[in-house]
Amino acid sequence: MIEKYIVDESPATYADKVLVVDDEKLREKYNIADEFEQRGHKAVEYKNDLEFRVEHESEIKAEGNKIAVFAESNQYIPYDLLRRMTSYQISMSKLFPSIYGDIPGRERDLNLIINAYTSSFTKNLNDKEVQEFFDNKVYSEENIEAYIDHLWSEIQRVVSDNPDYEDWLYIADQKAEIDVLCSRFGLGKDTSELNEQFKEYILKEYGKLSSKIGKNAPTLVSGTLEYMHENSERFVLVVMDGMSEFDWNIISESFTDLKYQKASTMAMIPTTTSVSRQCLLSGKLPSQLIDPWKQANEKKEFVEAARNLGYTETEIGYERGYDAEFSSFVKCGAVIILDCDEMLHAQKQGKKGMYQDMKLLSESKKLVNLVRRMLKAGFDVYISADHGDTACTGIGKITGAGVELETKSKRMLVLKDFAVKDSLKGKDNLIEYPKYYLPKEFDYMICETGVSFDTKGEKVLTHGGITLDEVVVPFIKIKAVENNG
Repeated sequence: MIEKYIVDESPATYADKVLVVDDEKLREKYNIADEFEQRGHKAVEYKNDLEFRVEHESEIKAEGNKIAVFAESNQYIPYDLLRRMTSYQISMSKLFPSIYGDIPGRERDLNLIINAYTSSFTKNLNDKEVQEFFDNKVYSEENIEAYIDHLWSEIQRVVSDNPDYEDWLYIADQKAEIDVLCSRFGLGKDTSELNEQFKEYILKEYGKLSSKIGKNAPTLVSGTLEYMHENSERFVLVVMDGMSEFDWNIISESFTDLKYQKASTMAMIPTTTSVSRQCLLSGKLPSQLIDPWKQANEKKEFVEAARNLGYTETEIGYERGYDAEFSSFVKCGAVIILDCDEMLHAQKQGKKGMYQDMKLLSESKKLVNLVRRMLKAGFDVYISADHGDTACTGIGKITGAGVELETKSKRMLVLKDFAVKDSLKGKDNLIEYPKYYLPKEFDYMICETGVSFDTKGEKVLTHGGITLDEVVVPFIKIKAVENNG
């Protein structure tokens, strides 16, 4: 929403050539360039006079060409270029006069602020009136629900237009924001219908994704290791087991002082730790793993994959926990963090309880302190997850029917006896899952949205299935050079 607000306020509505002066580097935090692009303006970064003239001078001079040039006020731009562009300075004080001083501590609520600001802000306010504006407008139930309605309308627009891979990543991000707001403020917006629509996409298209190249992240978590290798000379992957888009939305509150890029990727199915985390660390598909149902070979798989990329034994590091350290020789490291997964499986209060747990984890700063330490050591840091989670009601336990998975999940059956599959096939709440990327000697039955093989009637957060909440996971890139590493 901040992106739309910035571009709406810009000369882009009437000017073809716009110079965006961004001394606060808001473009690094928000997708402002993408918003200009969607409005028809080519977004380019001004580096120096010579490079700009070689690459873009003709575009600036051509009639009808639309271009948005991002620069900072300390950069020299010749007059002949300046006069062809309409200048637009963006900063928090320019965007939000009178209340700017109160915004930095409320960065997470910027979209709520914009929603209230554009609808009811009419005059300059004193300090008391600013506080009243936040209490009575920004955090009013009316404003929060209006913003949720805005997000939901945008989601429905995308869903109605045959969404593709990138669209579903966007939908997942927006859904998570709604779910967080509802948990935080005690509102009851139900977004679960999106999981039903996503199910149809997965059953039809998931098997094609391994050949697709993601825009800002690997398409599947199995492509993570190769992606990092291609984009960083030294890197550490922090695997937050079980961290959903919902969870990252909260944890990220402690990352406001770091420059990072947020994208998303898709977990391997079944969305269990044994399968998807191994694929994340090994670069393999489930059918290629030594044993996809057990985690005993996880470190071995990671080390082997790193060696295949050209790293020596001393250049590979694998650790667990927030106090992880690597030697100066390490160029390819992985750190496993179990907090999110342990919290969700112990959760008795659903998403509301998970919100509180994630809030405490964010406030502890354990993750961001680990990241800062790795950046200081010269590593680029990538944060991702093996799966998310979804709220379920137990339909009863099934035992002795298939392969025992090394997981707390109870959303999928891996069947070795085809006769058992036939006996389960007609049962309600079960889907026969296509064998995308999975060992062909087994069959797979997945629970429908909202149910799991837990004690009948028990309310749980779990994973293993094919809902949007389980499959789409965050992918965070944090470059050392951009954070004084």
